[in-house]
Amino acid sequence: MRKFFTSLWRVITFPFRLIFNIIAFPFRGITRFRRYLNTEPEERPLTEVFADLATESSVRAMMWEQVEILRSHLLRSVLMLAVTVGISFLFTPRVIDFLALPVGGLDKLKAIEVTESIGVFMRVALLSGIGLAFPYIAFELWWFAAPGLKPRERKLGLAGIPLATLFFLGGMAFTYFVMLPTALPFLLNFMGIEAQLRPQSYFAFVTGLMFWIGIAFEFPLVIYVLTAIGFIKPNILAQQWRIAVVVIAIMAAAITPTVDPVNMGLVMLPMILLYFVSIGLSYLAYAGRRKAEADEAEASG
Repeated sequence: MRKFFTSLWRVITFPFRLIFNIIAFPFRGITRFRRYLNTEPEERPLTEVFADLATESSVRAMMWEQVEILRSHLLRSVLMLAVTVGISFLFTPRVIDFLALPVGGLDKLKAIEVTESIGVFMRVALLSGIGLAFPYIAFELWWFAAPGLKPRERKLGLAGIPLATLFFLGGMAFTYFVMLPTALPFLLNFMGIEAQLRPQSYFAFVTGLMFWIGIAFEFPLVIYVLTAIGFIKPNILAQQWRIAVVVIAIMAAAITPTVDPVNMGLVMLPMILLYFVSIGLSYLAYAGRRKAEADEAEASG
């Protein structure tokens, strides 16, 4: 008889319990997420981990487990990118028209290959998909690294995701609105020779430049976060600026679709400026980290 009344009570209260769980679900999720953000990681020196890799099978198993976790994060990122590229198919023709404005529109471009227009469409759709998927991809990278970070570092990394998206989109906008109007008139009429543009070469130049400058705009934010969590010191960045300029020159030569020094200089200039901006942000992050450490030492003392 007792089981009967218990079962009857569960049936009667089921709708109320269901409504309560639905209402409480986001609050429980927020509570668990806050607890996750403030959980202290297990402290273990990296050198000790690498030393144990050769002697302890449990450490090797843990390493392979981390590789599997990373693969899962990368797989989800690729799936999200595939979804966003599919979504971008809906507005890619308008994006192509917009990107062709600096040279007078699509009418100024002449294709000479059968599949050239399809290649341009897919290239622009991929760039649009990357822009849409960028916040999620950045979140997956943070999610993978978060278990090994301290609470302050986790919060900094999480707060940096929307900023990273804005920096990436800002770099692409800077390329389109500032660099292209300056560079194209010079490149298309160099030595008085008027260039006949192909869609493939033009959109490869524009999308490649937009993507890599967008990535370069992430550099100050990455340096700020790495300094804030103690991986980088600003004085090292300031002392090694000459080496950084050489590295930037090599990267610019690899990024630019052509071998002329004008395009290389167009990529180098903003990257060098961003490097010096990164040094300033690194000093700010270092000062904030020193203050946080002093506050923790005072609180524990």
